[in-house]
Amino acid sequence: MHNGIASATKREVVSVAVIIGSALLAWETAVRFNHTPVYLLPPPSTIVGKLWHNAGYLFEAAWVTLGEAFGGLLLGLTVGIAVAVLITFWTHLERGVLALSILVKATPMVAIAPLLMIWFGFGPLPKVIITALLTFFPVLINVHSGLHAVDDAVLALFHSLHAGQWEVFRHARWPAALPYLFAALKVVAPLAVTGAVVAEWAGASVGLGRAMWLAYTNLNLPMLFAAIFCSASMSVGLYAGVVALEKRVVFWRRTVETWER
Repeated sequence: MHNGIASATKREVVSVAVIIGSALLAWETAVRFNHTPVYLLPPPSTIVGKLWHNAGYLFEAAWVTLGEAFGGLLLGLTVGIAVAVLITFWTHLERGVLALSILVKATPMVAIAPLLMIWFGFGPLPKVIITALLTFFPVLINVHSGLHAVDDAVLALFHSLHAGQWEVFRHARWPAALPYLFAALKVVAPLAVTGAVVAEWAGASVGLGRAMWLAYTNLNLPMLFAAIFCSASMSVGLYAGVVALEKRVVFWRRTVETWER
């Protein structure tokens, strides 16, 4: 069984490598064949060269952006879980809180970013807040749905044992919500990097967003694509981290999948 799982994993890795490699090769070939100017679309080889020669600068910028993204993700995650638990225990608050959350979600972050810069300056705090606002709503909705996804028979059993609300939450609702929470994290973890980068475009002295903005204003597309590659790599890394953490925390799902295979 384990050999079969390992073989399937290897096939998936090879498949991903072949698809990405083919896409990059097609990109390189198309640009070279059509003699596309570098200021319009640089080939991957030029982007790799820019990455190599500016590794220190891009690493420092990426580290700043990653810190802002991670801080915003933690803040949005904490507030989203707390609000979901709140409206689960106090159901009369549900409609009002959800309506306010939808209002926040519908507000364009691009419009809020300059205001936060005015209020809190050009430091990391506005970027953390914007990232938290982007990640808060999906976490709230998924955790709220998960807390209500408990089987009625399980709830009836707990009530027959005269379990309190906290015991029901700890042993029934929260375990049921964990898969929903990780489903949300798979979406918002990469989104956190995007939020931090967008916030940096509104005003920052360091970070990948700043590097992208400078490259864009100078029509330095190889540097722009290099910064984009760094941002995408961080998003993929955060997603992979969430998947690895899910396998450890929601271990019973992995057991079921193993038996199904």
